[in-house]
Amino acid sequence: MAKIKEKKTAIKKKTQGTEKKKITRKVTKAKLLKKSAPAAVHRAQNLAKTKPHLTIAPKPRVIPQEIVKERITSPKKVIKKEEKPAIEQKPLPSQASVVEEVKAPSVTKEIKIIPKKVEKPPMALAIGSQTMVSRPIEQKPLPVEQPKVALKTLELNLPITVKDLAIKLQEKPSLLIKTLMGLGLMAGINQILEELVVAKVCQKYGYEIKKAPGQEELALRIHQETDKSELLQPRSPIVTFMGHVDHGKTSLLDAIRKTKVAESEYGGITQHIGAYKVVLPRGEITFLDTPGHEAFTAMRARGAGITDIVVLVVAADDGVMPQTQEAIDHARAAGVPIIIAINKVDKPQADIDRVKKQLSQLNLAAEDWGGKTITVPVSAKTGQGIDNLLEMIILEAQMLELKANPDRLARGVVIEAKLSKGRGPVATLLVQNGTLHLGEVIIADKYYGKIKAMYNDRGQSVTSVGPSFPVEVSGLSGIPGVGEQFFVIDDEKVARELASKRQENERQQQMKVVKRISLEDLHSQIQEGKIKELKLIIKADVQGSLEAIKETLSKLQSLEIKWNIIHEGVGSINTSDVILAIASDALILGFHVDAEEGAKELGAKEGVDIRTYNIIYELANDIKAALEGMLEPKLKKVFLGRVEVRKMFKLTRAGTVAGCFVTKGKINRTASVSLVRNGEVIFEGKISSLKRFKDDVRDVQEGFDCGITLSGFEDIREGDIIEAYDIEKIARKLEDK
Repeated sequence: MAKIKEKKTAIKKKTQGTEKKKITRKVTKAKLLKKSAPAAVHRAQNLAKTKPHLTIAPKPRVIPQEIVKERITSPKKVIKKEEKPAIEQKPLPSQASVVEEVKAPSVTKEIKIIPKKVEKPPMALAIGSQTMVSRPIEQKPLPVEQPKVALKTLELNLPITVKDLAIKLQEKPSLLIKTLMGLGLMAGINQILEELVVAKVCQKYGYEIKKAPGQEELALRIHQETDKSELLQPRSPIVTFMGHVDHGKTSLLDAIRKTKVAESEYGGITQHIGAYKVVLPRGEITFLDTPGHEAFTAMRARGAGITDIVVLVVAADDGVMPQTQEAIDHARAAGVPIIIAINKVDKPQADIDRVKKQLSQLNLAAEDWGGKTITVPVSAKTGQGIDNLLEMIILEAQMLELKANPDRLARGVVIEAKLSKGRGPVATLLVQNGTLHLGEVIIADKYYGKIKAMYNDRGQSVTSVGPSFPVEVSGLSGIPGVGEQFFVIDDEKVARELASKRQENERQQQMKVVKRISLEDLHSQIQEGKIKELKLIIKADVQGSLEAIKETLSKLQSLEIKWNIIHEGVGSINTSDVILAIASDALILGFHVDAEEGAKELGAKEGVDIRTYNIIYELANDIKAALEGMLEPKLKKVFLGRVEVRKMFKLTRAGTVAGCFVTKGKINRTASVSLVRNGEVIFEGKISSLKRFKDDVRDVQEGFDCGITLSGFEDIREGDIIEAYDIEKIARKLEDK
């Protein structure tokens, strides 16, 4: 037991010793914390000597003191706060460095706080400046970047159906139809879209359309290529004789060609179109003998600008006639040089000076009168001046520098076509470029064929002809139109396909209405930029009216469009005027004149706008209103029926009711009416009610009774006549006055 007690006391002693040690540790820690400041300084000095790498404080990651001093607004207050604790501590000189190190944290605290407050505004300003700079950039990204986004090119065969366009755009047809509805077009999946609509739709999908070359364009591409200058060779000029009837055009040509063409023609008037080659010592000339300027312009209307020089034949005894002026206008519209041939100078009543004076009034002053127009007096009967005329034609051709390439496939124009009993379809061709050989396949208009035979203008068989050479060929499948162009095709199969396609296109074109310029759509075409010049043909009853119209039109100035009177004359509107309007896309204005039946039919067929007026101010107002897009449609009354008032009834609720009998036609409840009494219109308005017995009805047919009340009018009497009509709005065109 004693041993056990000793062990317990030993354990207690051990535990007591350990507790004391723990207590002493706690006490030492407390004592260290309670040590005075000098002891801490002394300890810091010893630590700096033994372990300097621990005592060297890293430089604070703050803004240098110079910058801080600049940004501190009141540095004196800060210095005072820092000096107070230094005075209270009163450190020794040896302790100054240590004190500074001990005080460093307080300074760093202050420095850390100051830059946070001071540096934030500059950062805010910097950010603000960035936002101010970035705002315009953010506001204008689309206008700057949109032009840079290039539209992709999409090649399409136009016109195209909605279904095919959806396949090309890789879009569902239903969504494409929705897009078309947004453009104001209700279209089905199989509907054909025009080029303008397709362009708008493709632009929304980021594409710009490019018309794919068709089969005809690919086949005729070789003829569109420009010849190199070293391959071009001079060619003979193509000359057309124009002028008034019976002024000696064919007789003059006959004298030149030394053949009797005029004698074989009925009445001495040319009945067909022919082309003839004349060989001269200084060169060759191809003459076109046309029935007149109408055929000349009809060929130009088909795109066949074949004439190089126009010889205007004027009789010395008659002078300038109406058709002479028309021929001048046609030649000027074609843009070809004019040579004046004053014919019949051998007659005693010939007055060359009077003719030159009349021509000078038409801006065709002769060279000996100070002008630039070549004028040659000739006589087809005696042959006087013919050599001089040919010399002037050759000289003018040399000035024009006419050239062509004979070493290529031929192309040209159809001058004449007819059906021969023994040879079938026969066409007279004028080669413009290249060389035409026997046995080649050609396509002209909507017909094709292999050339079986070729004859020149004198009936001689030939195997090949060059540029500016007329030739008669046989072998075509049909009769082509005069003025149509012909091309040589290498492959007969391709020519057959092109001809069939042209026939199909012609059938489709016949189903469409040809739209030419008119006053109704003049304003819209000006706004779209399609028209920069308005061409007019003016016909009046007298010369004074013509001058007044020109003066009135000159006052209607417009910045978007200018006037160009391509032809003016006295007399009715004839077929020649319509043909010129077709070729030049012009308007025809008539004052106190009417259009001939042939001109009306041709104008209606070709869609030419012919307008006739009796008051000059109406003409001017129509032109002005068309420019402003305010041309009002014409109102037309369409007669529906006529009723006779036979009895009057006065009712309490309905007021005055007219008991009527329908004598002709029918009367509708929604129709406009005129109340006629003793031949004078008393009232024009609407029907307020229409009854049969006690029932309201929509209309009453002829031979039935009815009751009528008029809106806003009750003074109806027995014996009055009520006429019913509908008002129809008609676009003003053709012969509206």
